Amino acid sequence: MVFKYHMTIDLKTIKHISKLSRISVDDKKAKKLADDLNSIFKWIEQLNELNTEKVDPLSSIAETKLRLRKDEIKSENTREEILKNSPDENKDFFVVPKVVE
Repeated sequence: MVFKYHMTIDLKTIKHISKLSRISVDDKKAKKLADDLNSIFKWIEQLNELNTEKVDPLSSIAETKLRLRKDEIKSENTREEILKNSPDENKDFFVVPKVVE
């Protein structure tokens, strides 16, 4: 299945994205980013034109099989050892500082 779409990024979009991500981008850098992203989109469009109907998907370019191993427990009763690393003392779970307000 081939998807046809044409996407372009303009300076207004780059400025909007930079504002949302709180990254300062001057006009010269914004123009370069827009050109780079548009070039990437053109390359994606070229890839979408390829007929891959009879090609199996790959998870890797190397044709190797993963070796299977037994699922074994290597160490037991490490809970206390792990909980010693908690910033706050608690015997039931790992306590960390709040990061979201």
